[in-house]
Amino acid sequence: MRHRKIISSVVLSELQFTTSRSSGPGGQHANKVETRVQVRFNVEQSEILSEPEKETIRTAFAKKLTKEGELIVACEDKRSQLKNKEIALKKLDTLFEKAFEKPKKRKLTRPSKGANLERLKSKKIRSEKKGLRGKVYRDD
Repeated sequence: MRHRKIISSVVLSELQFTTSRSSGPGGQHANKVETRVQVRFNVEQSEILSEPEKETIRTAFAKKLTKEGELIVACEDKRSQLKNKEIALKKLDTLFEKAFEKPKKRKLTRPSKGANLERLKSKKIRSEKKGLRGKVYRDD
C-alpha cells in the first residue's frame, strides 16, 4: 500500500459498482438514465489489505464506514455514467492516499533574538499604557 496507486486491476475486483438515477437537472434524459455511480469497498473482506492497513482505514474513516465495514463513495456530478465512475474512483483513491499519508514531523524552532526583543518591547509599551490608566492622586 505504501507508495503505489491504490486503485488498480487487483483492487477493481474488490469494488462493487451500483448505478441509480441522478438527482438534479437534466430533464427527460436524467429521468430515464442511471448516471449516478456508487462505489463500495468492503474493508473487512479485502484480501489485498493487511490487518494493520485495515486498522488504519478503520480509524481514518470510522464515521464513513457502514456497519458491515464498507466504504461507500458516490458521484453524480456529470451526465455520463462513465465520467461519474472515473470521478468516484479518483475520490476513493484520494481517500486511501489520505488514510496512509504519514504526517510530517514538526521541526522544533526557537523565536529569533529580534522577535524576542520586539515582543518584550511591545509588552513594555502595553504595560506603560495600562499603568497610565490608573487613578490619579492629587496632593492639595
